[in-house]
Amino acid sequence: MTDVVEPLVLAVDLGTGGPKTALVSMSGSIIGSVHRRVEPTVTPDGAATQDPEAWWVAVTAGIRELATAHPSHAARLAAVAVTGQFGSTVPVDAGGSPVGEAMLWMDTRGRAHARRILGGPIRIQGFAPKTIATWIRHSGGVPSLDGNDPLGHRLWIEHEQPDCYRAAAAFIEPIDFITSRFTGRVVATQVSMMLSWLCDNRHLNNDRYDPTLVRLAAVDPARLPPLVRNGSVVGTVSASLRKRLGLPADLPVVNALPDLHTAALGSGTTGLYEPHLSISTSGWVGCHTPGKRTSIRRQMATVPSALPGKYILVNNHETAGVCLDWARSLLVTAPDGLTEPADSAFSALDSVAATAPSASRGVLFTPWLNGERSPVADADLRGGFHGLSLATTRADLIRSVLEGVAHNSRWLLEESEAMLGHPLSHVRAMGGGAGSDLWCQIHADVLGRPVHRVADPLMVNVRGATFFAGLVLGLIDVADIHGRVEIDRVFEPDAAAQRAHDPMHAEFIRLPRTQRAMFKRLRRARAA
Repeated sequence: MTDVVEPLVLAVDLGTGGPKTALVSMSGSIIGSVHRRVEPTVTPDGAATQDPEAWWVAVTAGIRELATAHPSHAARLAAVAVTGQFGSTVPVDAGGSPVGEAMLWMDTRGRAHARRILGGPIRIQGFAPKTIATWIRHSGGVPSLDGNDPLGHRLWIEHEQPDCYRAAAAFIEPIDFITSRFTGRVVATQVSMMLSWLCDNRHLNNDRYDPTLVRLAAVDPARLPPLVRNGSVVGTVSASLRKRLGLPADLPVVNALPDLHTAALGSGTTGLYEPHLSISTSGWVGCHTPGKRTSIRRQMATVPSALPGKYILVNNHETAGVCLDWARSLLVTAPDGLTEPADSAFSALDSVAATAPSASRGVLFTPWLNGERSPVADADLRGGFHGLSLATTRADLIRSVLEGVAHNSRWLLEESEAMLGHPLSHVRAMGGGAGSDLWCQIHADVLGRPVHRVADPLMVNVRGATFFAGLVLGLIDVADIHGRVEIDRVFEPDAAAQRAHDPMHAEFIRLPRTQRAMFKRLRRARAA
């Protein structure tokens, strides 16, 4: 089958840095793509927000650009599929229009309200014993004590923004918001709502909220979006939008999927315990599993996947690729003092970092620029450079940022193996950070195992959304997916570099425990 005759999907990947919109063939080929930046607003009080309308403006502008550049391809679209960030919250009215800003997965302002709901006089890992036992038994996980998930977001809006709360008919995930703008229908799925922890995940493909969990979360049931089955066609692109954007008639829109789920499909890791490693704005290790597991201590769990009969491992490093963006803004400047364009600056970072030796002459960077979620949940953790001396160079600092993120990946990978009781080898790397040869090699050296980079690593999620649409519409089978994903390079670990990294890693994983009290005191000082 060739691109001339095979179906195409209009895929939208709503990342934290803004949406990518792409025309993708059912073979996984990218016909065209557009990325438009939508900057988050992050403030010292824990806020991390974006304007939902800015997302939609960027998406529609991207569609118009693609339709103009590829009119024959746009005319034979078979579906629209949406993926992207999750664990975020958009308050919307009955028609799906936003009535407030989107609170992102990094937003911790609801911390005190979440702890009031989840805690008690006697606590286990910070939770009231009965509360945590009920949540784990019913959902396979629990909301965050740090308020950086839909529970904390909704509680903060309810208590701190009462006008917004009264105007909201529903609190939905960003991916469901984008889908609703295509169809005019505000719905969600068990999968898209997974970090609300309101569905009984003992049963896959559930289309009902668990009344016990709704009560524990102090949720107004009337403000929960209706659930449809995962693997559904939500509706078709509305007539007015279709005409405005030049899309085909009766174009189906499949239910939205979190980027974790589409990453597993788009990287071709559809078998059990086949891991993918995301080096995106945040980072994670994911794989399909046969059953439900939960580790409160590690803040990771398995949840329903996009594939029938399977679960998928969910965990998250708060800051991964964004650490490089942060380093670029501080450490790479043009001669006139102005920040260089992003592409040239990132290339410059790699070039400079490559001149430093493995282990950065003893400089260790901790990439907790917004706290951490897995494998230790602590919103108070902060990043830092350790082991600086008068001999430290800029190259050492930049390379240590790349290595620090890789140490975080190793920590998460090994803790994931411990929780699952199963090795996770042959790691496939994806995300914007995987586009760097140097960063992939550093990951291989720190992890001590080969890293297989997926071709077009930045396009993995739009490719995965396309495969999902193909599964929903019966255009492909699960068995077809693995062969449609290419590996463009395998990075083998260097033994000498691995020996240099091992003692650094041993110190890295000790730091959260030894510095926890200090970070808590510093958080109190910031709030004073």
